Amino acid sequence: MRSIRAAAVGAVTLSLALAVSACGGGTPTGGGSNDSPKTLTYWASNQGASIEIDKKVLQPELDKFEKQNGIKVKLEVVPWNDLLNRILTATTSGQGPDVLNIGNTWSASLQATGALLPWDEKNFAAIGGRDRFVDSALGSTGAPGKDPAAVPLYSMAYGLYYNKKIFAEAGISKPPATWAELIADGKKIQAKGKQAIGAEGASLNENVHHVFVFAKQHGADFFTADGKPDFTSDKVVAAVKQYVDLMAKDKVIPPGNAEYAQNQSVSDFAKGRTAMLLWQTASANLRSQGMNPDDYGITPVPVQSGTPGSGTQINSMVAGVNVAVFKNTHNLDGATQFVKFLTSDEEQKILNKAFSSIPPVKTAQADPAFNTPETAVLKNTLATSAAALPQVPSESQFETTVGTAVKELFADAAAGRAVTTESVKAKLLKAQQQMPAK
Repeated sequence: MRSIRAAAVGAVTLSLALAVSACGGGTPTGGGSNDSPKTLTYWASNQGASIEIDKKVLQPELDKFEKQNGIKVKLEVVPWNDLLNRILTATTSGQGPDVLNIGNTWSASLQATGALLPWDEKNFAAIGGRDRFVDSALGSTGAPGKDPAAVPLYSMAYGLYYNKKIFAEAGISKPPATWAELIADGKKIQAKGKQAIGAEGASLNENVHHVFVFAKQHGADFFTADGKPDFTSDKVVAAVKQYVDLMAKDKVIPPGNAEYAQNQSVSDFAKGRTAMLLWQTASANLRSQGMNPDDYGITPVPVQSGTPGSGTQINSMVAGVNVAVFKNTHNLDGATQFVKFLTSDEEQKILNKAFSSIPPVKTAQADPAFNTPETAVLKNTLATSAAALPQVPSESQFETTVGTAVKELFADAAAGRAVTTESVKAKLLKAQQQMPAK
């Protein structure tokens, strides 16, 4: 899922417990219909620096779809802060769109509601086949062994962005490859009067994305093999503490970042206030804020030692956005045509280029437009050193509870309160106790 997002998901548990009888219209038994063949409603996630920028990107493409298919698409770009709750409300109220974007990490949770059209072989065949999509993207479309709940639309990975001028002024000749190197470089940068690295300490999903990677690097998982939460193991605790310690102990994340949740760390980097940024496919966002691409570089996210890869060398979650259809839409055929349009080679190139993401469609990803230095780093990360967040029904609650625990730990660090192994474990135990019973 895209960065800048903090999802408030208090309604998740209720939604997962309810069977869905009507979403986006359709028949009372939950099947789709074609009662409204000339219209579609579409909830798009906010991918760019603003909702207005997204509308400028999307509307010409929706007009193109209408011209080709005679179907008018009513667009609403929904901020990530609101998107998950809006979707959950739709699954229980029956008042939802026909087509919508979802964060790929939510796929299994939303799949469990029964609200979304399953993408079986027949449905995939209608949009050109499952094998058009890269495996890493398909791995975040729903629970293993079930038909996907959505189709990959935008793929992303985390990279470490660094300001070339600030690095040069601090006498740093190359970007850090390990966390120890990042901390050492951060001290040199701070000695020159600049902030070292930004974070969005109040963003629940940003917190989860990073501690998930740290846990992988410690050889840990937040869930057992059978899907039970396991937030308090020694390795998970150590991983969360290492991330928060970038502020609490190492002092390379500014205390004020504990309150960041809405793109502020990207703005700090774009304006030259911060030397480093951990972000997903940031170039379009940085460009929209006036940063020249020649002024920064991108390198893989650091690991504990060595180089990124599999196992404990994982350095990103498989980030991205999927497109889904409410299964009892009033325009089932039109919704399928629209998904086919969005995932066509032409549209994949247009949309992913506009949002600086990577096409999950193999043939589009091979286009020269996605062979820039930045996308080369991110594509290689997705192919070799990224892992999907747990595809379990309670994943969205995990993002909320653990994300909140990390947010509270950052608040402690910013206030000068000690962040200890015991305090980290206590926060994670509280998060685990808030998870639904399996």
